[in-house]
Amino acid sequence: MEVKVVGQVVGKHVYGNLYECDVGVLSDEEFLRRIVLEAVKLSRCTLHELKSWKFGGGMGGVSVIALVTESHIALHTWVEYRYATVDVYTCGRNSDPHVAFDYIVSQLKPKEYTKYYTDRSSRPK
Repeated sequence: MEVKVVGQVVGKHVYGNLYECDVGVLSDEEFLRRIVLEAVKLSRCTLHELKSWKFGGGMGGVSVIALVTESHIALHTWVEYRYATVDVYTCGRNSDPHVAFDYIVSQLKPKEYTKYYTDRSSRPK
């Protein structure tokens, strides 16, 4: 059987660091879950599963990971440092990881943040 390969894998990876965020927001697991769920919708991704957990006690943090058909959206917070990281990786032409990243930043309201983009696409066939 012959396998015909056409086109390419379109991979888009947006990630960054958020500094001096509100401590109350960084420790609110339910609020962070809602933010990530909305980011999934706004970026035109399809939710497969959402997981979240707290770690490190009162001054630890929260991790929220959305497994999407297109790949993932991950948010990790460290309350003690008023710090968070955001990682949005999507495959396909229809999804927009920039929208997801920007929405999460708008909700966490850091005083400063970095944003990086990496093209994770395969070479065209």
